[in-house]
Amino acid sequence: MTVEATPETKEGERLSLAKSRQRRRLLIEGIAVAAIALILILVMPALLSDFRLNLLGRFLALAIVALGIDLIWGYTGMLSLGHGIFFALGGYALGMHLSLQFPPDATSKIPEFMPLYGVTELPWFWKPFGSFGFTVLAMVLIPGAIAALFGFLVFRNRIRGVYFAILTQASTVVFFNFFNGQQKLINGTNGLTNYNTLLGADVNSNQTQFAFYSITVILLAAAYALCRWLAGGRFGKLLIAIRDDEPRVRFSGYDPTIYKVLVFAISAGLAGIAGALFTVQTGIISPKAMDIAFSIEMVIWVAVGGRGTLVGAVVGAVLVNFAKSILSEQFPEIWLFFQGALFLIVVMLVPDGIVGWLRDRGFQKLFAIFGRRQKLATYPSLEEDPDIERDRQEIEDP
Repeated sequence: MTVEATPETKEGERLSLAKSRQRRRLLIEGIAVAAIALILILVMPALLSDFRLNLLGRFLALAIVALGIDLIWGYTGMLSLGHGIFFALGGYALGMHLSLQFPPDATSKIPEFMPLYGVTELPWFWKPFGSFGFTVLAMVLIPGAIAALFGFLVFRNRIRGVYFAILTQASTVVFFNFFNGQQKLINGTNGLTNYNTLLGADVNSNQTQFAFYSITVILLAAAYALCRWLAGGRFGKLLIAIRDDEPRVRFSGYDPTIYKVLVFAISAGLAGIAGALFTVQTGIISPKAMDIAFSIEMVIWVAVGGRGTLVGAVVGAVLVNFAKSILSEQFPEIWLFFQGALFLIVVMLVPDGIVGWLRDRGFQKLFAIFGRRQKLATYPSLEEDPDIERDRQEIEDP
């Protein structure tokens, strides 16, 4: 006796099959990420000089902040033009800790720039940064807390779109001017620099810098996994729903404010981690990191790579910064024109970014320009059917 499957049974089987495919896809993606991380740690040091490897480490740190921007812009539709604030706050947190690492025979226990401005005692807010554990928490929680407070004040008033972008950009001006004017406390426009040791290790040695590079690769992989986990589940679907139609989400019984504040805080925390990793590999953090132009560059990285893809954020950050570095070396006087041309090409010809272009069968479309026929998206066997080919020839050559 054969029992026919009910619609409920078929729906359950379909959902089970979809979940199985999703788990398989995530497993394959996880293996790919782990393999790329191993290549970056084990293979790239043998192929690149110490200088180029240090550059790659910096650009991978920038890829972490790009992931955070893609999470809020590509998935949630919130264009932030002020992520340099959170990036710099993470950098300053670690920079303050590094500035408090004095040699055993040091007579002064305050950063070397403070006596120049008449400061003789370490300010109260500097003291907790003498602890490495507190510093690690601070470089994530301080940017995240400020972003959460800012987001709550903005999102509860239902400010979004271009107005949100303008507010974030205006915030960079406020923070930049504040940090730029604090000469006595954080060395103002000169920033924090001249780092020597971290946990007893020489910060400037090749071995320590390679350790920072490896940590950057690992944290980038972890940040990607976190963003993929958030974007791939129900939370990610809700973010996409907020991006596409926020009023309908609110009408469905959800409060978009909570989710927008949360994802904005997570994005800021990632920016703080990126800022700390970038600082320790460049040896300096200054208010320049809060400059409006730098925050706009972050958005450009995501746009070039392909927003709403996560992979595109990483690709865009590394590719644009390497292109910027190489072009500035080869063409120091006109390299900005090449950079501008690159951005124009992406905006006009590849609006979905590199990864979006590849996903949209970009190579097939490119070959079609030179006369190669594109394959059909469905029923590819029809392309090779002799009867179909004969009918096509008759239509083309009557």
